[in-house]
Amino acid sequence: MDLLLVSAPQAARDLLEQTASTPRVLQMLQFSLAPAFLLVAIGSIMNVMMARLTWVANRIERLEQRFEDRPEEPCADELGWLEKRRGIAQRAVMFSTAAAGLISVLIAALFVSASITIRIGIPIAILWVATMALLITGLSFFFRETWIAAKGPASRVGPIRNR
Repeated sequence: MDLLLVSAPQAARDLLEQTASTPRVLQMLQFSLAPAFLLVAIGSIMNVMMARLTWVANRIERLEQRFEDRPEEPCADELGWLEKRRGIAQRAVMFSTAAAGLISVLIAALFVSASITIRIGIPIAILWVATMALLITGLSFFFRETWIAAKGPASRVGPIRNR
């Protein structure tokens, strides 16, 4: 360790001194716990979103194959419904992925903030708000996709299902 300190430039020595403190490292870990749990939650939500998106994509492929084999069989309503769901589900995944990426940047910024003297509280707050906005947008798209899925395709909707 002494050899490292002797050969390291001054900035590296300062960084080692600032992060060598156990209370400081504990403080970094405490600050990053909430965003880390949020990252786990986003991952769990995205797992459900991806399962739905995969199901929709597979159903579209099966219907298109069936349509190629028997073109007289009507499935245009269901295909349109599924295409709409797929587009909305893709947006939900994209916004949620962006939120996960941003929360990862936030966690990294929290760790860096403990070892620098520059105050970066405002950028961290902006990252948090941007993450929440992306997550809310992704969840809104996910809500919309489940709403459309629950209604079913137009060809299946009858007087009883509209109640």
